[in-house]
Amino acid sequence: MRLEKGIRNFEFQNPTKIVFGKDQIKRIGDLIPQDAKVLILYGGGSVIDGVKFVAAGAVFDGNPIDMFGSGVGKGLPVTKALPFGTVLTLPATASEMNNNSVVTFVEKQAKISFASPHTYPQFSILEPEATYTLPKRQLANGVIDSFIHVMEAYLTYPIDARVQDRWAEGLLQTLIEIGPDVVDEDNHDYATRANFMWTATNALNRFISPGVPQDWSTHALGHEMTLAFGIDHARTLAIVLPAMMKVRKQQKWDKLLQYAERVWDIRSDSDLTSDEEKIDLAIKKTEDFFVSLGAPIRFSDVELGESDIPGLVEALVRHEKENISERGDFTSEDARAVYTAAL
Repeated sequence: MRLEKGIRNFEFQNPTKIVFGKDQIKRIGDLIPQDAKVLILYGGGSVIDGVKFVAAGAVFDGNPIDMFGSGVGKGLPVTKALPFGTVLTLPATASEMNNNSVVTFVEKQAKISFASPHTYPQFSILEPEATYTLPKRQLANGVIDSFIHVMEAYLTYPIDARVQDRWAEGLLQTLIEIGPDVVDEDNHDYATRANFMWTATNALNRFISPGVPQDWSTHALGHEMTLAFGIDHARTLAIVLPAMMKVRKQQKWDKLLQYAERVWDIRSDSDLTSDEEKIDLAIKKTEDFFVSLGAPIRFSDVELGESDIPGLVEALVRHEKENISERGDFTSEDARAVYTAAL
């Protein structure tokens, strides 16, 4: 199939006001109009996403479960929400500057999302020093989640979207550079944490994704692992992404080669003799990067095995996560192949 070059038509607006830097939390009173009623939350992505659900659900006309689709609700549009602001403590999801909300419904065995133009925060305070109390595992989770947010908008097929590509590659290189220092929980270097926080926000504030194909298959497969086994979201992504790159190598060939050359600086003048060798090395370097942060990259690393795969695939089908990917051709059998490659 011939894929048309050129940035696709798009409309873009991000209304969230960002207040970034040292000693900014004390300014929160200045950000709220007098006598205004605004929800204020202090936390990471899961907390922010939960408040988005509350803000929209409180004024939703009908059962709030119907804000969600994925075989759980009716997928009705969200047309209004209570205003809210955030104080970010854990950089990872960019929920502080996007309109997306991922919520787990334990009783329905579903980890699903909704998005609306009405669920952007009014403001978000990003104070890098708020990350100083985070343990290594959560810092690593933030780096990995941010990395794969960028990859889901980047690792598809080339359409000559140069600004989005270069921006994405810069974010990936930044995370690779700072990742080892970020996960040192005793290293309270302000510049490192500031770069981490702002990179995580830019990874999913939609600035790199307008007009380009996206593939959220890695997230879809990871969500089912979190739901079934309680594994940290980012750790499931570290397991799924390398396997996805291997199984979908042909479909993502051109972008994988670009990723190898531009992000990992794997060039033809090295000892490598073929494009496939460069791609394979880039995948290996990605795995090594995740391992260096203390993350698992195999099912066996989290005590899962082949017998766990059928249930994960069945859940994907139940949650209507078939025919996804940048081409809409990622089936349940492809999911099975990716899980198997991750064993």
